[in-house]
Amino acid sequence: MQRLRIRHTTEYRFGGIVRLGAHRLLLRPREGADLRIESSRLAIEPAHRVTWHRDVFDNAVATVEFSEVAARLVITSEIVVQHFVEEPLDFVVEESAVSYPFIYAAEDRLILAPFQRPVYADAAPDVRRWLDTLGVGEERVETYALLDRLNRGIHGDFKYAAREQPGVQSPAETLASRTGSCRDFATLFIEACRHIGLASRFVSGYLHQRASTPAPGATHAWAEVYLPGPGWKGFDPTTGEVAGSDNIAVAVSRHPQEVPPVAGSFVGLPNQAPALFVDVQVDSI
Repeated sequence: MQRLRIRHTTEYRFGGIVRLGAHRLLLRPREGADLRIESSRLAIEPAHRVTWHRDVFDNAVATVEFSEVAARLVITSEIVVQHFVEEPLDFVVEESAVSYPFIYAAEDRLILAPFQRPVYADAAPDVRRWLDTLGVGEERVETYALLDRLNRGIHGDFKYAAREQPGVQSPAETLASRTGSCRDFATLFIEACRHIGLASRFVSGYLHQRASTPAPGATHAWAEVYLPGPGWKGFDPTTGEVAGSDNIAVAVSRHPQEVPPVAGSFVGLPNQAPALFVDVQVDSI
C-alpha cells in the first residue's frame, strides 16, 4: 500500500469584479477495493456553499454556489489516499472473451451498448485505416494482446504534446497530426475499441509522479475497457501500460468532454476573459 497526497489548485483571475455562476467540480478520487480516501480538504474563495451528489456514473460531484461577487476564484483540493499496490496484469478474463472477436453476454449488452457506440462517427474511416495498419481484424487474437497492441501502438507511434486548449481532439485530428495530449490519446484508444465492438469509457484523474512519464504529477486521462471477468480494466496509451497504482481515477464518462475537473460560468463586462493558473502535485507520503 502506498499513501499519496494530491494537491490540486485552480485559480481564475478576472481582471475585474464578476458574478460567478454555479461551478461543478470533479476532484474527489473514486474509492474502491484498490483505493481509499484517508482525508480530504476543499478550500474555495470567495464565499460559497457546496453540495455533493453522485452522478449516473457514480462520480462524486461537488456543486458550488457563490454568495458574493469577486475578482478571482481559487479552488484548492488536498486529498490523501491509500492506494493499494496491485499487479495490473493479475486478472482472469472469462473463457468466452479470452479471444477476440467475442460477444458480450445478453444481460450485459443493454448496459454496455452506449459504451460501444462511437462519439466521433465522422472519424470512423480514419480509425478503420489506422486499425488496418495494426493488423486488427485479420485473424482471431487473444483479447488482451489486441488491447495491448492498440495501447502500445499509440504510445510508440504518436508524439505526446501538452495542450492548454480546452476540449479533446477528434481521433481524425490525432491521426493526422500524430500528436496529442493524454486525453487525445485516450479518446483515440476508446474510439478504436468501440469501432471493433469493445465497450470502453473515458477516465480522468491524476498520475503519480514518475521520471519516465511525459506528464509527471499532473491531471491525466486514460481509458477503460469492459472485459467479462475482471470488469472495467484501465489502459493508458500515454504510457503504453495497463493502468495501475500510479493512475488515480476521479471520474468516468462515455464522452471524453464531460468530465473536466472544474466547470462553471461567470457574468462580467466584455473582454473579461480570465487568466487561468493550475498547479497539481501528486506526492508519495
